[in-house]
Amino acid sequence: MYLVKSPRLLKWYYPSLTWNQSRDHKVIYLTFDDGPIPDVTAFALKTLKSFNAKATFFCIGDNIRKYPKLFDALKEEGHSIGNHTFNHLSGWATPDERYLENFIQCQELTKTKLFRPPYGRIRKTQIKALRNLQPDLQIIMWDVITGDFDPNLSPEKCYRNAIKHTTNGSVVVFHDSLKAFDRLEYALPRFLQYFTDKGFTFSAL
Repeated sequence: MYLVKSPRLLKWYYPSLTWNQSRDHKVIYLTFDDGPIPDVTAFALKTLKSFNAKATFFCIGDNIRKYPKLFDALKEEGHSIGNHTFNHLSGWATPDERYLENFIQCQELTKTKLFRPPYGRIRKTQIKALRNLQPDLQIIMWDVITGDFDPNLSPEKCYRNAIKHTTNGSVVVFHDSLKAFDRLEYALPRFLQYFTDKGFTFSAL
């Protein structure tokens, strides 16, 4: 189960996490989770470049290990990098010590100040442990999740959900993963065109 728009109650419960950016400007913050992987990440890069858009890629450490050249391409094209743990661990299902170790394992590759917990699931004890380890760490959640990972969601519905809920300063989640590719391939270029036509720009975190 997931909500396309993050509820206010959740933002209230985790006030120290980043859910969106300033609402004062027509800027959207696209993010991509779970890569890098061949073909899908390459498609995302090509599509972003065609709109002169920058984004943030929350990378799984094991995928960086497997595809280092693709990881380098993200940085070379001016996108931001975030830590998404080494093995895509759910904080709710993982002991704090193991979770921290997995974060560190990924951090050795990403060397970033940005972190997104897989599935958006993280305990307050894990937040505290991460910030004790790295005080400048920004834990990035989202304002809008497109649902591109959902095989029961049509590509058109994925696109419609995304444009309906996105506004100034929204942090929007797509996935550069195989299970998301059918919906990503359809929705991403249309999303970029829709908001470009409305005068928005796309920045990295």
